[in-house]
Amino acid sequence: MSLMLEPHPSQIKEEKIYREMGLTDEEFAMIENILGRLPNYTETGLFSVMWSEHCSYKNSKPILKKFPTSGERVLQGPGEGAGIVDIGDNQAVVFKIESHNHPSAIEPYQGAATGVGGIIRDVFSMGARPIAILNSLRFGELESSRVKYLFKEVVAGIAGYGNCIGIPTVGGEIQFDPSYDGNPLVNAMCVGLIDHKDIQKGQATGVGNTVMYVGAKTGRDGIHGATFASEELSEKSEEKRPAVQVGDPFMEKLLLEACLELVKSDALVGIQDMGAAGLTSSSAEMASKAGSGIEMNLDFIPQRETGMTAYEMMLSESQERMLIVVKQGREQEIIDLFSKYGLEAVSVGRVTEDKMLRLIHHGEIVADVPADALAEEAPVYHKPSAEPTYFRDFQAMEVEIPKVVDYKETLLNLLQQPTIASKEWVYKQYDYQVRTNTVVTPGSDAAVVRIRGTRKALAMTTDCNSRYLYLDPEMGGKIAVAEAARNIVCSGGEPLAITDCLNFGNPEKPEIFWQIEKAADGMSEACLALNSPVIGGNVSLYNETNGVAVYPTPVVGMVGLIEDLDHITTQHFKQAGDLIYMIGETMPEFGGSELQKMQNNKIFGKSPAIDLEVEARRQRQLLTAIKEGLVSSAHDIAEGGAAIAIAESLFGTTGLGAEIVLQGDPVVSLFSETQSRFIISVKKENKAKFEAIVKDAVLIGEVTSNERLQIKDENNSVLIEADVNECEKAWKGAIPCLLN
Repeated sequence: MSLMLEPHPSQIKEEKIYREMGLTDEEFAMIENILGRLPNYTETGLFSVMWSEHCSYKNSKPILKKFPTSGERVLQGPGEGAGIVDIGDNQAVVFKIESHNHPSAIEPYQGAATGVGGIIRDVFSMGARPIAILNSLRFGELESSRVKYLFKEVVAGIAGYGNCIGIPTVGGEIQFDPSYDGNPLVNAMCVGLIDHKDIQKGQATGVGNTVMYVGAKTGRDGIHGATFASEELSEKSEEKRPAVQVGDPFMEKLLLEACLELVKSDALVGIQDMGAAGLTSSSAEMASKAGSGIEMNLDFIPQRETGMTAYEMMLSESQERMLIVVKQGREQEIIDLFSKYGLEAVSVGRVTEDKMLRLIHHGEIVADVPADALAEEAPVYHKPSAEPTYFRDFQAMEVEIPKVVDYKETLLNLLQQPTIASKEWVYKQYDYQVRTNTVVTPGSDAAVVRIRGTRKALAMTTDCNSRYLYLDPEMGGKIAVAEAARNIVCSGGEPLAITDCLNFGNPEKPEIFWQIEKAADGMSEACLALNSPVIGGNVSLYNETNGVAVYPTPVVGMVGLIEDLDHITTQHFKQAGDLIYMIGETMPEFGGSELQKMQNNKIFGKSPAIDLEVEARRQRQLLTAIKEGLVSSAHDIAEGGAAIAIAESLFGTTGLGAEIVLQGDPVVSLFSETQSRFIISVKKENKAKFEAIVKDAVLIGEVTSNERLQIKDENNSVLIEADVNECEKAWKGAIPCLLN
């Protein structure tokens, strides 16, 4: 469209055109006040994307302040492209998780693919080489053709991008629930490695330094993507299809290698990915963080389409682009470096001292606004919060032990619930061995990637049981962090820090805002108890379809350090004759459990409780035992309870079975989802040493060589007698069967 068609500032105000961009009447008045005049169309656009929830966190900032963000190992907390944690030897791990939910609901393949591309750029913009990708996915039940389509296409998009760029997709988690029917969640996490000396920041410092644009050309894709991500999905959302960007992993691979070479150059001053809100956010945030300004001439922006307006160029979310600041006079070095990779590097502006973001197009100033007003000084709202009546009703319910007639049949049915069932159909589409550093592949408690040239490795996981969070957001928030840490510990790692992706409904509804607040309280408490600060993340609100919100889903991405490759532990039993222990006692806790959901097709009551002191103590003791070489296998007890965890410990083994004796009510001992519990196997000769370290461990059985799973009660009555292969077949076949 030509500049002639853009409405006049007075028209924008009178016809309230700003509302279509997502600004409120009050916000438009604030902008008028900041500028001392009416904004033009481009300026209105700049404010609308930068003040969207997706870019400004205007509704969630008060919540995010609750998180503990510092620690002795933290080198970079929230506020940059990704967080950074020290792992010794002048090395650090860089990681971040982000959502791409709304785009994936409309265009699942590209939505998921560009989610992966964006998170990879966040990591290499810090100067780190990406070494692994994980994800956390939520879909409705695999019953409707639409949900099956979304599931297949999202998985294909993640695989397509990750496999092409050559970074292994090593882990993740997937849960299925009707609350995600219309609004799937697609959260992508990237983990990178860096030497301390190479750490970069996204800041535009040094007046007179040159602002350069590198990477792919700018097109009209993704315009207003950030605004689209900050509103509910509805029948009209299909019309927003142009707001979904298209990814090019081969271009990104070139950009990645060029940027990793660039960070070694002392000509580089600052670098930032053009993510949500594209050129607008990268320029305004880099200037604001540095306390400076930026002047850009948009005539120089590499353009994929003709006749693009300033508004379109600034709001485009075309992929595979970065904004960099380099020392004045050294531009040619940068141009030469990028041309080696077949990429453009173009000088488009300079750093100024007046703290303004000034845009020139066709010889005219088309925008002139304070950078801080767009970024650091965006409005912050303290939304009203109200405890939902459903929560009070659930809390008042008595604990109910479900009725089970046939324990074996129930075990087989639980193994086929999509949330528990094998996710092999998904991860066999991912290349998880590329770069040959993956030690523990998808399907165990956590993925493990070795650090070349050292004896160290990194364990990584994503976790969140959103059913618990729906029943009790604070308790569920604690459990999400604790379960992630359990997975890291079971792999032989010490939890370092978390990144989170807070997926919730509409924060303008007091009950939803209450969920967000309470979940953050629980997560913060668990982070402190387990010494795992929050080093970054993302907030995704307005996950609603036609007014119905998804379950509160604050996904936790966690990375842990394995000090020696010998400490790496997996969940599978290793040899006949090993002793099987359960750490922790079992209580009747079925609220939000797989058994409750399977029997009632809904969840209710109290979520399982968690005592963070007990959790921390058990994790410490187990990790000590693992490091001393006393543990053959370790698996946390999660969805489905102890019976599922024991069965999973047998899957993937050959010729092994288990004989188990459980105390107490059979339904509770088999299927309750009490927290802070583990299934451990130990060689007989290590019995005394193991028991001396892990105080809450109870001997419950032995690994056998007969490929049978036998579970008895304390009176020696057989509860479950099952063939391991029969169980594994049910578990492995469930998702492929549902998809056919």
